[in-house]
Amino acid sequence: MSEPLFLSLNSIEVAKLIRTARRSVCFAAPGILQEPAKAMVDVAARIGPELVTVCLDFDEKVMRMGFGEMEAVNSLRKANIEVRTVHGMRTGLVIVDGEGYIFTPTALYLEAEHRPIDAPNAMRLSQEQAKEALARLSPVAKAIAAAHADTEEERERICEQAVEVPSEPVADQEIKEVERRLTETPPVQFDIERQVRVYSSYLQYIELELKGAALQRRRLTIPQSVLELDDSEELQDRLRTTFEVIEKNSHISWSSERLENNLNWIRDDLTKKLPNGAGRIVLKSEKPQLDKRLEEFRNELEQHRELVWEELRETMEKALEQIVKYYLPRIMESPPDDLYYQIGRDMPAPPSIAREWLDRKLKPVFKKAFDRLKSDVEKMQIIVRYKDVTYETLNREDFLQSVRKEYPYINWDRAHEEYRAAGEKI
Repeated sequence: MSEPLFLSLNSIEVAKLIRTARRSVCFAAPGILQEPAKAMVDVAARIGPELVTVCLDFDEKVMRMGFGEMEAVNSLRKANIEVRTVHGMRTGLVIVDGEGYIFTPTALYLEAEHRPIDAPNAMRLSQEQAKEALARLSPVAKAIAAAHADTEEERERICEQAVEVPSEPVADQEIKEVERRLTETPPVQFDIERQVRVYSSYLQYIELELKGAALQRRRLTIPQSVLELDDSEELQDRLRTTFEVIEKNSHISWSSERLENNLNWIRDDLTKKLPNGAGRIVLKSEKPQLDKRLEEFRNELEQHRELVWEELRETMEKALEQIVKYYLPRIMESPPDDLYYQIGRDMPAPPSIAREWLDRKLKPVFKKAFDRLKSDVEKMQIIVRYKDVTYETLNREDFLQSVRKEYPYINWDRAHEEYRAAGEKI
């Protein structure tokens, strides 16, 4: 029975193949993991490091993607095996004593390296293809292939092949620089990152914040020199030690409350609140609908802003007049001390003087409140923050249970199986 053309290769299987070497080893890939590197070190001690060829894309990002490990590269260099760098290398190639395979390396950031036998990622090369690959990969590999040619004719043919892959030895300074960056910011733990991505594909945290729209809650403080203890029936709901700038039944107040209610409906319809202060989550499948609703809400918010701009000054002037109307007769009948002694103790105080005194006390307060409200209107917006699920989140005791409860019709059993599989080590 002939050998299979397609097969499944991982780093363990590649290492087993390398350990069988008697004449030479050639390995080319984006990066190299510990098992193949250890096998090459052992083989180099037996047949000589000059007969082991290694071509990698020696780059920090390659290791962060999980194609290789810095420790593996260092172990090769300590064994006097030359490591050459090929910019952008993404194909895998392993040739041992003329037996060769081309394979797709696994980025551990994306998936575990364990592969079922019936999920091939490699193809066997013929002897001729293996020899040609050696001849075209690098000068060192070409020299090894020529040295092991079966005939003079074959050796000459190999020597005539042009090297197609530009490469150069990895420099000591480059090694130190990559090591420094990886030490300062270590790569993620790939098995953990894969687990997180399983649930991140289903869920996101979301924060919805409405800023500047609740103008009806704004209050201003009545100056102590003006404040009276008794309240008129007209102002009793608005006037205590502070004064509600926007009346509860005003158009602005009604519009603000409607906005808040609409945002709460969006929260309740399309997001779920997790217990114990864990925040709100949204299904990623619902995000298009959520984004549509939020865009409609932004249009409502813009209409509200225009309404406020049109009515704000009139509302403030009306509020000022209400306070003046309430306090003016009281000041005329019983002027406060700093007015009483200025008007020569004339009783009652003249209306124009009483009104001027009130204006001097109240207008700065209303000017400050008006400026603050204008600032609120300018900053009026809805803030939407999405945050991804983290490993710490997944390890909360109640997280998965709460998610199942809030979304009972999602196949969480399947997601959990994927989660467990993603956590497998190399």
